[in-house]
Amino acid sequence: MVFSPPEQSTILAVDDNPANLGLLSDFLYGAGFEVLTARSGAIAIARAQRTLPDLILLDVMMPEMDGFEVCKQLKEDPTTAPIPVIFMTALADVSNKSKGFELGAVDYITKPFHQEEVLVRIQLHLRLYHLTRQVQSQNEVLEQRVQERTQALESALKTLRATQVQLIQGEKMSSLGKLVSGIAHEINNPVNFIYGNLIHIQEYVDHLLSGLSLYQTVAPPLTPSQVQQLEDLDLDFIQEDLPKLVQSMQVGADRIRQIVLGLRNFARTDESQIKEVNLNDGLESTLMLLQSRLKSSSKRPEISVVKRYGELLLFGVYPGPLNQVWMNLLGNAIDALEDWSAMEPEAPLTIEIETRMTATGVEVSIMDNGPGIAPAVQAQMFDPFFTTKSVERGTGLGLSISQQIVADLHRGTLAYEGVSPHGSRFVIHLPRLEAAGG
Repeated sequence: MVFSPPEQSTILAVDDNPANLGLLSDFLYGAGFEVLTARSGAIAIARAQRTLPDLILLDVMMPEMDGFEVCKQLKEDPTTAPIPVIFMTALADVSNKSKGFELGAVDYITKPFHQEEVLVRIQLHLRLYHLTRQVQSQNEVLEQRVQERTQALESALKTLRATQVQLIQGEKMSSLGKLVSGIAHEINNPVNFIYGNLIHIQEYVDHLLSGLSLYQTVAPPLTPSQVQQLEDLDLDFIQEDLPKLVQSMQVGADRIRQIVLGLRNFARTDESQIKEVNLNDGLESTLMLLQSRLKSSSKRPEISVVKRYGELLLFGVYPGPLNQVWMNLLGNAIDALEDWSAMEPEAPLTIEIETRMTATGVEVSIMDNGPGIAPAVQAQMFDPFFTTKSVERGTGLGLSISQQIVADLHRGTLAYEGVSPHGSRFVIHLPRLEAAGG
C-alpha cells in the first residue's frame, strides 16, 4: 500500500499558557501545518468536534479540566475518538504517562521540547493516522463490494428458486390435469351408461311391481306348497325393498357423476386464459376431493367444515391454478388439525371457509382451529422448499406456489393471520381481472 498524505494536515494545539501556545503555533505554521488553537479543555473539545483535526497536541496541566479529562471525553465521542492525541507535559513520571496511554493517547512530548523531535513525532503519527484511514476506507469499499456481490448472489438464488417453483408448478399442474382429466373421462362414460339405464330400470321395476300386485288380486287360491315357496322368497320384503335399492343406486350414480364433474372442474388447466367462474364452485370441488381426509378415523374425530359462502358474481380468474391454492390451503389446515388432535384428543376440529365480494374484487378466508403457526416459522413459511413437515407430508412448495399463483398470476395478496387463542387464518384478496378479449 502506498501512503499518500494530504496536502496540508490540521493540528489542534491546546495549552492554557498563551506564550507556549504562540511559540508552538508559529513553529507548526512554519512547518507547513494548518493550526487551530484552544486555551481550555472545554474549548478544545468543542473545536475538535466541529473541525475534526488530523492530530491534537494536548497540554496535561490545565485549570478546570486537565488534559487527561479532555482526552477521555474525546475518546468517548465516536466522531473524535480516531484522532491521535499527543500529550505535552513537564511531568516525566511513569504513572502519568501510563495514565495517558490508558486513556488513548498515542505519544508524549516532554517540555521543554525540541522542535526537530516534535516534528518527527507529529509526522510519524500523522502518517500512521492517514494510513489507518486509508485502510479503513478501503475496507469499507471492500465490504460494500462484498455486500453488493452477496445481494446479487441472493437475488440470483431467489430467482433460481422462483424459476424452480414455476417449473415444478407448471409440470405438476400439467401432469395433474392430464391424469385427473383422463380418469374423469374414463369414469364418466360407464357412469353415464349406468345412470341412463337406471331410469329404465326404475320404470321396469314399477311396472313389474304393479303387474305383480294386479296378479295377486285376480289369481286363484294358491296351494300350500306355493304359499310356502312365496314365504321362502319373502316376496313382500322384495316388493318393499326393491324400489329403495333402485333409488339408492340412482343416488350413488348421481354422486359419482358429481365427483367426476368436480374432478374435471378441479383439474382445469386453462391457465393461459382468464375464465369467468364462481369461486364457491371451486372450493366445493376441492372439499369434495378432500372428503375422505375430513372423515373421522381411529386417530381423530371428524373435521367439520363451516361454509359461509357469499353471493359471488362470476369472477375472472385462472381456475386451474386457483383450485391448486384451495387444495394447498385446505390440505395444510387438515394437517394442522391432525397435529392438534394428537395434542388435544378431545378438542373439536373445525375449518371455516368464508367468501364475499368487496369493492375491489373478492375475498376468501380459510381458517382452522389448530395449533397455529409459530412466529419464527411465519417469517419463512412462504419461502420455496421451507417446511416443518416430514418428507412424507410436505415438500415445502405448497404455500410458495400458492403465493405465486395469487400474487404473480392474479395480482392479489395471500396473508396469514393468527387466531386467538389458537388457530390459523389465510386471507386471499383477488382483484378484478379482465377476461381475454373482454
